[in-house]
Amino acid sequence: MISPKNILKEYWNYTTFREPQEEIIQAVLDQKDTIALLPTGGGKSICFQVPALVKEGVCVVISPLIALMQDQVENLKKRDIKATLIKSGSSQNDMIALFDNIKFGSYKFLYISPERLQSLFIQQKLKELNISFIAIDEAHCISEWGHDFRPSYRNIKILKELIPNTNFIALTATANQRVLDDIAKNLDLKNPTVFKKSFYRENLAYQIFNVEDKLLRLIQIFTKTKTPAIVYVSSRKRTEEIARFLTANNFKSSFYHGGLSAKEKQNAYQNWMTEKTKIMVATNAFGMGIDKPNVGVVIHFDFPFSLENYIQESGRAGRNEKKSFAVLLKNESDILKYKELLKKGLPSILEVKEIHKKLYQYFRISTGEISEELFQFQLSEFSKKYEFPQKKVETVLKILANNGIIEITNTFNQKSTIIFNTSSKNVISYAINNIDTKKFIDSLLRTYTGLFEQEVKVDEFLLAKKSQTTSRHVIANLERLHEDKILEYRRVKTDSEIQFLVPREDDRTINRCSKEIVQFLKQKEKKSEDFLAYISNQNVCRSIQILDYFDEKTTQKCGICDVCLSEKRAKKEDLSPHILSLLNKKTSLTSQEIRQQLQANEKDILIHLRTLLSENKVQINHQNKYQIK
Repeated sequence: MISPKNILKEYWNYTTFREPQEEIIQAVLDQKDTIALLPTGGGKSICFQVPALVKEGVCVVISPLIALMQDQVENLKKRDIKATLIKSGSSQNDMIALFDNIKFGSYKFLYISPERLQSLFIQQKLKELNISFIAIDEAHCISEWGHDFRPSYRNIKILKELIPNTNFIALTATANQRVLDDIAKNLDLKNPTVFKKSFYRENLAYQIFNVEDKLLRLIQIFTKTKTPAIVYVSSRKRTEEIARFLTANNFKSSFYHGGLSAKEKQNAYQNWMTEKTKIMVATNAFGMGIDKPNVGVVIHFDFPFSLENYIQESGRAGRNEKKSFAVLLKNESDILKYKELLKKGLPSILEVKEIHKKLYQYFRISTGEISEELFQFQLSEFSKKYEFPQKKVETVLKILANNGIIEITNTFNQKSTIIFNTSSKNVISYAINNIDTKKFIDSLLRTYTGLFEQEVKVDEFLLAKKSQTTSRHVIANLERLHEDKILEYRRVKTDSEIQFLVPREDDRTINRCSKEIVQFLKQKEKKSEDFLAYISNQNVCRSIQILDYFDEKTTQKCGICDVCLSEKRAKKEDLSPHILSLLNKKTSLTSQEIRQQLQANEKDILIHLRTLLSENKVQINHQNKYQIK
């Protein structure tokens, strides 16, 4: 039998394992049920991929996200390791061929979603395979107290009955003791060996700053730090805007989000990995398979969804063990927006039922009917048609997917594009001679730039709003301009694919899982409350707060977070006399000007200014500047 270290060297070109990878691998090889809690960057995948290559047979990997499965399969293929997954919309004939390939083609990994395990056909096919062991990724999903609870994870233990002599390894990056106990219980693990790596990162400084101008703060941070960095934002549009802003200020940046094509994503990723651009501005879509040891700073420009998301994303900094920074920028309006978005995005049970019913109506599926068809789905079009807030529809789709009612795959590989294939003079002439399209052409030129030089991605629904018409009318106009050879229009009709997994029963379907849905919604609220409590707590060391959240108790302060540093500064120096002296010399100054003059921390300046205001020693004038009272 080839040794795990030889496998590690041959396929990953590493000579040593990280703590406690080797012990976990040995437990799997010893046929023990195993639970591994490794924080982000701890190398979870190695813990099941290495023993799978040592053992005979195929390792079945249960994973919650199709995108994650695709990413891991592609990474394994690049290492010349045979891996596959059960794709959305696969027919029975497709799956027969797939399982034959696995059986006779020396495949080492089969990735499958927990929802697919409900299929009796798949269960039977799994029984026919030589399975080495079962790996459950993101195992916290099995617990109603875990991050992103998915009831379908409860079905995984059926594999214990189907393949009774096969051991399990359950892996997660975010779980407290309650969740770990749930994992063991709900997977029916026999005396599992549990490995827990501490969440403490002595080299990672968690820092939260109250700032008036976030863009200015980015410039200040990147002027000081020269290491590769990630800036997380909440919207696709903002990734592009901030990347352009940073590049314009001589900080070369790439952007990354789910709306880019596979080629665009790869180019952005490669430019960042090779440090042609040191800064990556991204949504949370940028995360899977990211392993760049020298990332020196991760900045949250906008709030993440939860404390778990924040820790996972922040954990991408400092994997080389050098001092690194996890920075979150906030102001008072951020908190209000966060609460408002949460309110808008959380549906009631009645709204879940209504959106679920309309979804079947949208695709003309009758009561009692189930369709194996893979439907093309446009989120914005559906939301507009039935007058649902888009955020609520997104949440309901996730709820339906989590409960095994639908399977949804994002297909944001491309958007509709246009390019004028004639001169601007000819376009103007065409508009004059076609009065009915002149207004539309004007709106098109006002909305998008560069249409004569390159293909530009367009949003038909945004154009409809801008030109005060319907999306159908916009599409008709673009198709007409295409036919008249004024522009080239490449239309993309969908942003997602949906497959229904159960027959249509409307309210009865939702009633069967109403308890889980209510728990999911409560959990969402609780996690947002936990996150707000964390960023608002300026009295307890950030690391202590994080460790406490994951049931690690310590009183040892990190000494490098914003709370610890603030305590140190408060003990060192009273800035009030310096501020008063400066204002006596300068008539009036903004807080930024004071900070620059004194070379002090902005947070400290603001604290001292508030104190001076309350003591009536300074005042704010009509220019919003501070002056002596």
